[in-house]
Amino acid sequence: MKNIVAFGEMLMRLSPPDNLRFFQASSFDASYSGAEFNTMASLQRWGLPTQFVTKLPANDFGDKAISEMSRYQVGSKYVARGGNRLGIYFLEKGSAIRHSKVIYDRAESAVAQIQEGEIDWKQVFANASWFHWSGITPGISETAARECLKACKVASEMGLKISCDLNYRSTLWKWGKNPEEILPEILSITNVILGDLATLYKMLGKREIEPDYLKPETLGKYYEEVLEVCKELEYLPTTLRYSLNASHQKIGGIMYAKGELVNSETKEILPVVDRLGTGDAFMAGIIYGLYNNLSLQKTLDFAVATSAYKHTMSGDINIASLDEVHAIMDGELSALIKR
Repeated sequence: MKNIVAFGEMLMRLSPPDNLRFFQASSFDASYSGAEFNTMASLQRWGLPTQFVTKLPANDFGDKAISEMSRYQVGSKYVARGGNRLGIYFLEKGSAIRHSKVIYDRAESAVAQIQEGEIDWKQVFANASWFHWSGITPGISETAARECLKACKVASEMGLKISCDLNYRSTLWKWGKNPEEILPEILSITNVILGDLATLYKMLGKREIEPDYLKPETLGKYYEEVLEVCKELEYLPTTLRYSLNASHQKIGGIMYAKGELVNSETKEILPVVDRLGTGDAFMAGIIYGLYNNLSLQKTLDFAVATSAYKHTMSGDINIASLDEVHAIMDGELSALIKR
């Protein structure tokens, strides 16, 4: 099997224990993650070969991030070393009617300082068939955006399938450009785009979408407008999240592909243990299904099941096994003790 490659940033996550607020915290639980890495960790757990491309500082924290990649058996062969620091984000977990809060501390991180020539993309993609990126990376810095575009161009030239999770983070785009100035060129050569249509329209610099865009009679029109810009787009999956409160979520999904629209059954999660990383789990499910040539329906059902199950696990990374995901797909929701 050929590699699935992702490019992005590895971060240290610091979170107060026991659902404490930042103001109450005297200590923080530390873990390491990142949107693109989280996706690769799931795929590797499900038996697919992965490589994660990033830049890490040549210090103890960079070494720890490498060890975390090894822990999840994700390839680190093409990690560049250097730069000032590892990016950090602080998470205050929400509960019931109190929402979660994220504070970023990633300015001047190693990936933000990545330079042209540090990654040999032709070498990276020599034994690969898939490349994954997210809308987070181009928002980090001008050089990260340039490197993401270069990676996608090389991947396209070499015939790889390219996927993207839009992952719009308004607080990251501080380096002088807006997403609609940068992303249309990258999205135009991307084959799989995960995101809601309203966000995609914004990133493409198109008009504001109508509130009723999810109606079957109008949905096709919006998809066709996207295809006018994104000429290489083949699959457009969307997570459908119904948030009753921070502890009670419902997860479903739809996917548009070549004129066909498929829907998945909604899964209810109560109580939610950790919402972070659930979109990355969904993305991993989509890639897994398409990589293995599953039907559109099975691919979407798999993605919804693994995203729903991720809500039950602490940390950003989905560690569900294939058997566990298939059990959720099959409706085994009683969670009886396995003896």
